[in-house]
Amino acid sequence: MADFDSNPTSLYSIKGIVILDQDGNRVIAKYYDRTTFGTVKEQKAFEKSLFSKTSRNTSADIVLLDGVTCLYRSNVDLYFYVLGSTRENELFLDATLTCLYDAVSVVLRKNVEKKALIDAMDTMMLIIDEICDEGIIMETDAQAVVQRTALKNDEVSFSDQSVSQIGFSFIESANKQFKWSLLK
Repeated sequence: MADFDSNPTSLYSIKGIVILDQDGNRVIAKYYDRTTFGTVKEQKAFEKSLFSKTSRNTSADIVLLDGVTCLYRSNVDLYFYVLGSTRENELFLDATLTCLYDAVSVVLRKNVEKKALIDAMDTMMLIIDEICDEGIIMETDAQAVVQRTALKNDEVSFSDQSVSQIGFSFIESANKQFKWSLLK
């Protein structure tokens, strides 16, 4: 695997996306740099120091912590973080953070708080996966991310359908989305 910090021609990448609650506890975390954040213990220790540094500082939206550039945004009871290397372009990190926040805000109908986010956890994970793939920034347009992660109401109601009907419905929806993505 290529080391993005030592390769100046690499694609724009991030080291992780983290969402913490108002107490600094992890709500969602996806780390892509296995050397910096190898174990869960190291990740939680980093999150604790990141939260302690950013929760008191309301004027800034970027910090450098342990050789990691951290852009963040807070809302009601959540802190959104995008982590990058010290060599990464802060504008791309900011665009990624803005995309994440705006997509979450649209999906949660501007009710960006912990309970609503946890209730829509599956969609939140899809949003993160649409924004970046293994750390490579793939999309910074929140509307495009929301459109790709939107579930239709008939696909969500499982009460009267058999397992095979549900599976067929998801496959059919995936095929339609794939066709439309090719036509764009």
